[in-house]
Amino acid sequence: MIWNSPVECMPREDLKRLQDARLREVVERVYYNVPWYREKMQKAGLSPEDIRGTDDLHRLPFTTKEDLRETYPFGMFAVPMSEILRVHASSGTTGRATVVGYTRRDLGMWSEVVARCLACAGVGREDIIQIAYGYGLFTGGLGLHYGAEKIGAVVVPVSGGNTKRQIQLMKDFGSTVLACTPSYALYLAEAMEEERIDPHSLRLRVGVFGAEPWTESMRREIENRLGIKAIDIYGLSEVVGPGVSCECEYQDGLHINEDHFVPEIIDPESLQPLPPGSRGELVFTTVTKEGLPLIRYRTRDLTTLNYETCRCGRTMVRMAKCTGRSDDMLIIRGVNVFPSQIESILLEMSETKPHYLIVVDRVNNLDTLQILVEVEELYFDKISQLQGLRDRLQQQVESTLGISAEIKLVEPKTIERFEGKARRVIDKRTF
Repeated sequence: MIWNSPVECMPREDLKRLQDARLREVVERVYYNVPWYREKMQKAGLSPEDIRGTDDLHRLPFTTKEDLRETYPFGMFAVPMSEILRVHASSGTTGRATVVGYTRRDLGMWSEVVARCLACAGVGREDIIQIAYGYGLFTGGLGLHYGAEKIGAVVVPVSGGNTKRQIQLMKDFGSTVLACTPSYALYLAEAMEEERIDPHSLRLRVGVFGAEPWTESMRREIENRLGIKAIDIYGLSEVVGPGVSCECEYQDGLHINEDHFVPEIIDPESLQPLPPGSRGELVFTTVTKEGLPLIRYRTRDLTTLNYETCRCGRTMVRMAKCTGRSDDMLIIRGVNVFPSQIESILLEMSETKPHYLIVVDRVNNLDTLQILVEVEELYFDKISQLQGLRDRLQQQVESTLGISAEIKLVEPKTIERFEGKARRVIDKRTF
């Protein structure tokens, strides 16, 4: 099923002309409306007239999450706040959010690309889609919501959590599509087994899963245990949210909506563009966004691009499943977590030492987060003070990260020391 065949199956030479024209427009827009970009371009000796198309992309400056954090909250917006209809946000490296603004046209574009992705997954107007992504500042819930409405499907906006209710609604409403993180899909399968509910007795047939990395073996397990087809969807708040790319029925790479998001692959060390087929860091330039247009945004996700026409007929480039990252960010239960966030909390507390270890695991198909923290020796004789410190740390960590964590207080010199770069994270998950 193809939602917008004239665009999604456009000859690549026509697509390039469209991208070139849109790139010229967005470069001019950010130059004159975003002081940060104007300063960066002027330092590089560039004016908008120097950028004639995507062949000149490599001449433009990169944008990073750190840049968005430094201009918090609205410093990168290209329109006045009177034109912004909605804001979303994702976590930043120090707890300061990365804020994204959407104009009315942006919201329309977002609904369009999500509708394409859902059609890619085989979703249509006869479907009932249960959205178990979180609603709120996180882009997952509302992003999928309006795309599903655009395609004409019935939307069940249940949001995340409350597993028993999720399963009951699937039974009562006859949900045919499930949208959530892949780890939560497995958790739902497990809960059904405990309740002696046969997933094949439900009407579920498709799952649209994203917001965290997952493997082909995890896909097979989800498909076998839930009796559905598991489709990978990709997005990130800064670029738009869900809807940047999605797999089709052939599950052979995620089709990027590149009439809106122009991709590049760069070497994360040299920052030089790599030839087609090379594995490297994925970079996006948004060529239609009004509220927060981004030039060469470094996603830090590692992947490859395939420009061959897919068996489904779409000509849009396909990205392989992301196999890692070029930075130290962790994705835990769909939330971005940086070790530096935890470090900043510990440095503010006199009772703790700046030595910690983050242990991430997957138990019963859900991510777990444990943080080991060294405490001054004198506190180990005072149980009540230790408990109070643990409670304060847990509250502060949950407030900063937006997810729960188990805090384990340990004695001084318990955590291994390193002569070089400290090893702060043990990730026991297998992707």
